[in-house]
Amino acid sequence: MADTSNAAPPAADPTNPFTSVPIEVNVCVGKARPLIRDLVMLGENAVLTLDSRVDDPVELYVGERLIARGMLEEQEGDANGQLVVRLTEIVDLQKNL
Repeated sequence: MADTSNAAPPAADPTNPFTSVPIEVNVCVGKARPLIRDLVMLGENAVLTLDSRVDDPVELYVGERLIARGMLEEQEGDANGQLVVRLTEIVDLQKNL
């Protein structure tokens, strides 16, 4: 995994029609493993404890494939309060084929 803190994003090929297709990226902030009997008892305002802390890295997935890790931040400026992810690691997808 490479540190991308100073890396410029690769330039998109404007002639490739696939570059304008949206893709869904899922951000995983943590996991919980409750027993089914505890899960079915959950109701409104219940708390489900995750295996991560607020300052832990989050994982970014496309489908089932891990593509990157990052840190959650709050965006400032006009979109103040918007949740964003600052990428800290990009997975080497060539190694995971």
